[in-house]
Amino acid sequence: MNDLVFVSLNRRKVDEVCAILAMYSIRVSVANVKRKEVQSDSLEEIALEGARYAASLILRPVIIEDAGLFIKSLNGFPGPYSSYVFKTIGNKGILRLLEGVEDRSAVFKSVVAYCKPGHEPLCFLGEAEGWISNSERGESWGFDPIFIPKEGEGMTYAEMGYLRKNMISHRKKALEKFAHWYLNQVK
Repeated sequence: MNDLVFVSLNRRKVDEVCAILAMYSIRVSVANVKRKEVQSDSLEEIALEGARYAASLILRPVIIEDAGLFIKSLNGFPGPYSSYVFKTIGNKGILRLLEGVEDRSAVFKSVVAYCKPGHEPLCFLGEAEGWISNSERGESWGFDPIFIPKEGEGMTYAEMGYLRKNMISHRKKALEKFAHWYLNQVK
């Protein structure tokens, strides 16, 4: 049995996380448990508290991943509120907010928090710099159809597809840091 549990209700996120960790030969089981999510302006605080709570509930080592899209001209909005903003105004709403705005630079951030029951959680941050497109391009989930990473050769995450995205994404960068740390712990 695998001891490490990824806690998420988001099936697409689960697929991405499992695929990325598999690149490092790390297998996780998945707990479809509603996690405690604190309201905070800090992705790190949200992930740390979520991991601490999940570890105490599941009584096994857990990882939690939280992500946010930070748009420079909107003072970092939607940031840690990305999920709520996506559910309420979606990509079209973000594009409307940016109509006529020249600076469309943005950073997608991912925070992976790891916690063993009874221990303090640890955080691993990954970032992908880029900009917001002028229209939705490609089909995928979340803000993928409007985010163009610098490493994406002008394509949105959605246009480049699952495998290419998983090689360069903010989530990949955070999970890569976690994987290197984790594999050194289990030696």
